[in-house]
Amino acid sequence: MEAIRELSYGRIRNRRRTVTTTQYARYSKEEFARRGTELYEQHVRPQVEDENEGKIAAIDIETGMFEVAEDALTASNRLLTRCPNAQTWFVRIGHRALHRFGPRRFTESV
Repeated sequence: MEAIRELSYGRIRNRRRTVTTTQYARYSKEEFARRGTELYEQHVRPQVEDENEGKIAAIDIETGMFEVAEDALTASNRLLTRCPNAQTWFVRIGHRALHRFGPRRFTESV
């Protein structure tokens, strides 16, 4: 059994080898962002913005296919089901950023 563990690439489950795959970015960060933003502004935004405020859009920057869901993981899984090799760009519909970093300012009404 030790010999099998040394030769396998993934985890061994019931003496069967599982192999995991990793997707690599095919574009520079700048090109990726440019394509994603352009597709969102020109094709996706007009179709989804009115009734999906605050939801996440996952967009394949190569094909223009997209999915909308409440969270990024669900949107990504739906898109990858339709397009397994998707290069995914995420947008929170109606907001400038997908996530917020740093402290939030709260105002209290007296």
